[in-house]
Amino acid sequence: MLLPGAAVRVTNSDDTYYGFQGLVQRVSDGKVAVLFEGGNWDKLVTFRMTEVELVESGSKKKK
Repeated sequence: MLLPGAAVRVTNSDDTYYGFQGLVQRVSDGKVAVLFEGGNWDKLVTFRMTEVELVESGSKKKK
């Protein structure tokens, strides 16, 4: 179940953010708002629930 604060990874290979990991900010109407943070930028992007998956705790981010 996706809840705010959960770490997720984008699984839609056709999306610009494919493979990126971020934090869930909001869940509403089958959509998830994910916050991506990196260096000097932050970006909030909305995805369908089917386009993201939970990241197991303890796993490291891909570089």
